[in-house]
Amino acid sequence: MKIGFKLIAEAYSPTEIVEQAVRAEQAGFDFVEVSDHFHPWVPEHKHSGFAFSMLAAAAARTERIELATGVTCPFIRYHPAIVAQAAATTALLANGRFTLGIGAGERLNEHVVGKGWPAVAVRHEMLRESLEIIRLLWSGGYHSYDGKHLQLEDARVFDLPDPLPRIAVAAGGPKAARIAGELGDAMFVTEPRDDLIDAYRQAGGNGPLYAEVPLAWAPTEQAGAESAHKLFRFGVTGWKVQAELPNPSNFDAATKQVTPDHLREQFACGPDLDRHLEVIKQSSDAGYDHLALINAGPDMDGFFDFYEKELGPALNS
Repeated sequence: MKIGFKLIAEAYSPTEIVEQAVRAEQAGFDFVEVSDHFHPWVPEHKHSGFAFSMLAAAAARTERIELATGVTCPFIRYHPAIVAQAAATTALLANGRFTLGIGAGERLNEHVVGKGWPAVAVRHEMLRESLEIIRLLWSGGYHSYDGKHLQLEDARVFDLPDPLPRIAVAAGGPKAARIAGELGDAMFVTEPRDDLIDAYRQAGGNGPLYAEVPLAWAPTEQAGAESAHKLFRFGVTGWKVQAELPNPSNFDAATKQVTPDHLREQFACGPDLDRHLEVIKQSSDAGYDHLALINAGPDMDGFFDFYEKELGPALNS
């Protein structure tokens, strides 16, 4: 099992994100993954740096830790050819330490280029075509592609790493999990559902299984719950809502009835080691083997100290 750390690019500046990646390596984490957003989720978030720039800077500042996007939507705001190029370059700069996490996206980030927001079935078709285009460009040489939704004309990615990056496909339901099994090298989820693993395996997937784990370290349980509410209350709405709302103000309105107690149910809040291990165990017991720990608490330095002195040793014992 590998333990990673979630870099919350909506809550911290690009320079802080890079420093957190460095600190995560020092604390003993195996990997970091960074969200790829144009907009943050809620008004309390004040940032949304460009993911591939932050990863390039982190690659230059670290030596061992693996890097990943968590996750990039490879169509609408981007074209998959640009994602193929960006991922290949990042992998080269990181000396092979990069994983491309991709998914079907959210309106929050993709509507900004004025191309609309398709229904989920169409987004899954676009995700399939994007994966095919990325794989095609990573095979070397010039290529064209004429899909139902996406086209590629006489394109080549000149700088390709060896080996190529792993592609982890995000899944919020069985349909996306099957796409991950058919066309990805790994699967990425935000909740430890064993039905997603079943769908992934049945579709032929046999790679790593990434899951985000919700923690909120703080000196007290209440402080952790309040911080998780401030930073992550959008997560209570579920993916059907998260994928559809266009701006932070909409998420603010949609979460008016969410309280810190709702977050306490999902997050390990406070300083108690056993509670943190209990929440982490939910993902490992479900079968996930690459766990990206979130810290939605108010003190990032305190969390890294907690991981280095208590949580990390307990997980590795």
